Amino acid sequence: MNAKNQRAEPLSGGATYRFSAYTSLLPWQVRERRFAPTGLGRRGLNPDDVYAFLDRVAGDMAAVYAALAESRRETARIKAGLRRWQTDQARARNEGDHTQ
Repeated sequence: MNAKNQRAEPLSGGATYRFSAYTSLLPWQVRERRFAPTGLGRRGLNPDDVYAFLDRVAGDMAAVYAALAESRRETARIKAGLRRWQTDQARARNEGDHTQ
């Protein structure tokens, strides 16, 4: 069954869709990937194989970049929360020093 006939399901976050049987590419799979030669009378690799693989790599890269962006947003949110907490702690400490 080719990828066009499989049912797409949303990933967590809802922005990116993947096939239910899809597994992400690993670096060694990219390095070791080989393509079938084209038919008789033609030179090079089968373009359909190459384009399908490139689409898969691009999809994995998009997922990685989306996860990285989400991680950066989460990091910024946590840093802002920590700064607020530190400010509140310093303020409470300073107010305690003034009352004594």
